Amino acid sequence: MKIAISGCAGFVGARLTDCLIKAGHQVTGIDVVPPREVADAPPFQFIQADTTLPGDWQQALTDVDAVVNLAGKNIFHLWNKKYKEQIYNTRILTTRNIVVALKKNQHITLVSTSAAGFYGDRGEEILDESKTPGDDFLARVCMDWEKEANAAKEKGIRVVTTRFGVVLGRNGGALAAMLPAYRMFVGGPMGDGLHWFPWIHIEDLLAAILFVITHGEIEGVLNFCSPNPVRNDAFSKTLAAVLHRQAFFRTPAFLLKLAAGELGRSLLNSQRAVPARLLSHGFQFQYPDLSGAIRASI
Repeated sequence: MKIAISGCAGFVGARLTDCLIKAGHQVTGIDVVPPREVADAPPFQFIQADTTLPGDWQQALTDVDAVVNLAGKNIFHLWNKKYKEQIYNTRILTTRNIVVALKKNQHITLVSTSAAGFYGDRGEEILDESKTPGDDFLARVCMDWEKEANAAKEKGIRVVTTRFGVVLGRNGGALAAMLPAYRMFVGGPMGDGLHWFPWIHIEDLLAAILFVITHGEIEGVLNFCSPNPVRNDAFSKTLAAVLHRQAFFRTPAFLLKLAAGELGRSLLNSQRAVPARLLSHGFQFQYPDLSGAIRASI
């Protein structure tokens, strides 16, 4: 297949590019910077572009079998007004431009990213794909993000929306920020540690993307997260145990909110998300349990 990836230089995008090429697919990657580990040569083509703006890059989407939309500014940064606009615009405008570029009744699958942040702070509630959205900043971003992707349905295009949990993998993602503190014996839970933490190993995420692309009967929203979410306290203890450390240093909620503001409050949200629809379609996780996922990621 011919597959285009927006945000191909990111943690997920670069690994998806490599995965698809190894599986025998042709990949067109689009990003503001080139991926570091993939050569611009067949079966890979790189297009450098700001996808928040219309441009020639959109023509590449008219001759592919699938588009995987991964573009979006990293949320793990202090959320001032300008940065929140960048979080929003890189997702919403990119998705809008992708949909505009697609032809009516084009035989194509649009796999567009969203996040478990869609659900907001939900306490103990088990969150399958039927649950309603939250009302904080990230939830609103996700709602608008998904709305833009779903506009492609009006063109007769199959749309799959993937709500990512926190992605675990080597040399990047959430663990890249966590590991130094734990290795120096200063890692630990956030707040009381009771909030639920949805996660997925990068290999399962990549396999799930290819799974939904190649299963034409799948459309709509799917949670891309492990079937075994854990509380933040359990996550911290498991990570520390794998590293032969102790999770002694708990970050008080008030300090997290004081230091990181709105982002800090978001990090304390409880999202007990489960991949009900992936499982119902027969997808099998290689890393369903946290300990094995972390061991494969360090």
